[in-house]
Amino acid sequence: MELIVIGAGPAYTDRRGAAAASFLVRHGDAALLLDLGQGAFPNLASTTDPSGLAAVVITHLHPDHFVDLVPLRHYLRFQFDPPRRVRVVGPTGLGDRLDALHAHPGFAAASLDMAVVAALQRFGPFAVEARRVHHTEESYALRVSVAGASGAAAGPGLVYSGDCGHAEDLVPLIHPGDTLLCEASFGAGPVPAGAEHLDAGAAGRAATDGRAERLLITHIQMGYSRADALAAAQSAFAGPIQLVAEGDRFEV
Repeated sequence: MELIVIGAGPAYTDRRGAAAASFLVRHGDAALLLDLGQGAFPNLASTTDPSGLAAVVITHLHPDHFVDLVPLRHYLRFQFDPPRRVRVVGPTGLGDRLDALHAHPGFAAASLDMAVVAALQRFGPFAVEARRVHHTEESYALRVSVAGASGAAAGPGLVYSGDCGHAEDLVPLIHPGDTLLCEASFGAGPVPAGAEHLDAGAAGRAATDGRAERLLITHIQMGYSRADALAAAQSAFAGPIQLVAEGDRFEV
């Protein structure tokens, strides 16, 4: 699989050119999108035709992870004749949130085939395992791998934290040799009480405990040192570590 960073930013940032959380996974001609936060749609559309996505999987109902479903909806509805559709899977109530933005019941369903996240789903060649994590009332971390002939996951995978408040929630998803793409909102820490996010040291500990092959760090808040975050992760994980940015590409 190939991982392309569409957006690596948090809810707000002063990092020029940043877009909020969004990650494209490719295998052959198939593409799966994980989250689509604010400002990510232009990066997505300049990388691949969004109408060809196997699915979009949304981890939780914070706008920095889903709000650019609005331009995706408009693109599908008005760019093509006849209009096209894309499958979108997310927490309960995602469609209602989109409808409420425009005070328009049926706004989302006009172009998006909405469904609720399941524990294990197949989208084209991708097997996606979802696990609840502490963050919002319904938040998920995801493991993506290429499905084998039986439909089960085969080979190394990508584990994406979404937003997560307890690093131990991620460990059951990680298989030895996986790549962990993990938020570290509060850089080197500490995480403010009640924030339900991770710092880079916690991300490193999750990678170590899950025996990940590599750690990719994302979603660092404005005002937190990226260099300090990298050092904190390195103190907890001995494998390769990189702080990701928009446009980065990785083989998984």
